Amino acid sequence: MNAATPDGMIHRFVPGAPGVNRVVLLLHGTGGDENDLLPLGQQLVPGAALLSPRGQVLENGMPRFFRRIAEGVFDLDDLKMRTEELGGFIRASAARYGFAVENLVALGYSNGANIASSLLLTHPELMLGAALLRPMVPFVPATLPNLEGKRALVAAGKNDPIVPLGQSSQLADLLRASGAEVTIQLSPGGHGLTQQDLDVTGAWLREGAVTQP
Repeated sequence: MNAATPDGMIHRFVPGAPGVNRVVLLLHGTGGDENDLLPLGQQLVPGAALLSPRGQVLENGMPRFFRRIAEGVFDLDDLKMRTEELGGFIRASAARYGFAVENLVALGYSNGANIASSLLLTHPELMLGAALLRPMVPFVPATLPNLEGKRALVAAGKNDPIVPLGQSSQLADLLRASGAEVTIQLSPGGHGLTQQDLDVTGAWLREGAVTQP
């Protein structure tokens, strides 16, 4: 269903199949919208509930989840504000649609992966973990959060012209230093996703999902 939360965040919610407890938060890249990753979510985690918001920032008419000053240079004040908004959206959606945040895993691509990383670093209580596809380090916290019990997948392209490989490696190190269980997926490709990326991401997202009779 298409809907908007009280804060006006346009989104889609697809209820899960009976007995499947996994909820996937889909966070699109620059220029995407709430419909962009729904087919991917359905493909990778069949039967999971899908929550897919649209980024509320426009860059040359293209939706994003937070502002940037230049390519690879983030507006950190806006990132902080938008991360808090996303956290509020998750809480409101959990109440509205009746799911537990303990069952929620984020799946973010590019700009969506960056705000998912920011959310994991600031509000780890809102998710089990995050699959971060082509991410950068959103910011370095002054104090490391406690990510014990959280999982993260960092999927990077060795020849990505937008995200230097070192950025994804630094993010993996940051999450690991915070206590998260980190899986790294290196693709020989660029910023686009490969079939290998999808296979690894799907298996990672399904890990630990409980199907109840």
